[in-house]
Amino acid sequence: MIISIDSLSEKIRNNIMNISTKHKLKLVSVALEPDKATLAYLNSQRRLSKKLHIDYEVIETNSKKELIETIKKLNNDESVNGIFLSQPLPFDSHEVSIYIEPKKDIEGITPYNLGNLIYGKSIFKPCTADSVVRILRDFTEIDGKRVAVIGRSVIVGMPVSVMLASKENNATVTICHSHTKNIKDITLNSDIIVAAVGHPEFITKDMVRENSIIIDVGINVVDGKIVGDVKKSVRDIAYVTEVPGGVGEITSLILFENLTKTILYK
Repeated sequence: MIISIDSLSEKIRNNIMNISTKHKLKLVSVALEPDKATLAYLNSQRRLSKKLHIDYEVIETNSKKELIETIKKLNNDESVNGIFLSQPLPFDSHEVSIYIEPKKDIEGITPYNLGNLIYGKSIFKPCTADSVVRILRDFTEIDGKRVAVIGRSVIVGMPVSVMLASKENNATVTICHSHTKNIKDITLNSDIIVAAVGHPEFITKDMVRENSIIIDVGINVVDGKIVGDVKKSVRDIAYVTEVPGGVGEITSLILFENLTKTILYK
């Protein structure tokens, strides 16, 4: 069973267009020696920005120093609304994200925004985590549900756990990771599973109960094909988001929706 994101996608697109057709907006993506996969993703951003009537630019850099200097210049460039830091990086992204102006941090990855997330006061929420929560809220009632979050990354697992457990959503969250014992026992007793482990087809049919809800965050390449963290057969008994599509599509839209919100801080 597939969780449809069509209505949510249309709603976010409309939110963006209502602003982008009235205000000039610009997104700049910065990348450090991008490989083919990274360039392909940045090109997909460019195509989406064109559809949404948003100016877009990619700046490629050759060193960490140049990357940081570029970000500092963009912080002070009034024509730039948002900065996207292309990942992965060959070092801890914290070494660079700390230099992004929080009001231009449309990904919600700076320590400032991540820290304020706990208080419910971040300027922007991490896009993928926000995508997970909004898909869930569009599909079901979260309040009081037991949620297993598989993965504890800084941009997905940890923030989505904070957001789901907040007073706004009131879920009871269990965070699972590589040192968690008997994950199957936890997932079988969960109403909702957020699979963000980065391991192809990690969640199998015997790990979930009937009619549970599973948000598949994984994007893995196997034999040239993109697959998620959830095995397709799980859809026979549970509600699952699609990969590709699903979380990824909503995440991309939220990035641009956040960009439209930057006009509040100009």
